[in-house]
Amino acid sequence: MSLLKLTNIYRVYKIGDIEVRALNGVDVNVDRNEYVSIMGPSGSGKSTLMNIIGCLDTPTSGGYELDGTTIHQEVEDGTGTASDDQLAVIRNQKIGFVFQTFNLLPRMTALHNVELPLIYGGVPRDVRMERAKEALEQVQLADRMYHRPNELSGGQRQRVAVARALVNDPSIILADEPTGNLDSKTSHDIMDLIDNLHEKGNTIILVTHEHDIAERANRVIHMLDGKIHEDNKKK
Repeated sequence: MSLLKLTNIYRVYKIGDIEVRALNGVDVNVDRNEYVSIMGPSGSGKSTLMNIIGCLDTPTSGGYELDGTTIHQEVEDGTGTASDDQLAVIRNQKIGFVFQTFNLLPRMTALHNVELPLIYGGVPRDVRMERAKEALEQVQLADRMYHRPNELSGGQRQRVAVARALVNDPSIILADEPTGNLDSKTSHDIMDLIDNLHEKGNTIILVTHEHDIAERANRVIHMLDGKIHEDNKKK
């Protein structure tokens, strides 16, 4: 059973009188517990695809279903998209994000950064504190939970970001160039962590420019000119 299903997805941007097709008829199904990497040159559409999967952007046309919830669909008089409030709830409850630039709030401790999705989700304080601590323990940062981002190394900051992505027990973890700002050893450590999350049952989709990072996944999708050029699953 598919966890997410994209059907004939188009994303068209208008720049003056010019139409740019960032996505040009994309079909993708991802099952639970798959580990998928998305590659492609700049302008290939991989970031747009990631943004649509993450409900950060909406398609111009096509269908998108995530974990049984219809995000976007074709209807008789055009298209229908979930409301902004509905999309916000979906992002909070079903998707965990890991970004290249960590996106941590500088004045908050690691613990409070991890706690944020639970605050937005209305989780009681005692419950969210316990879950945030458990998420930091899962990424081996229990001894740094009261440190602010400027007191942490790049690898530690990315571990905080991974813990924040995990804390709501999302349906899917989206990692956008998760090793892009890290040295080779730290990149290896972070990818070992992501591999371990997959082994524990998490569904992972990551965007990367690096072939060695992409090859850790069980499935590699290559984007080109807004379309899927190759979609290779390992046996």
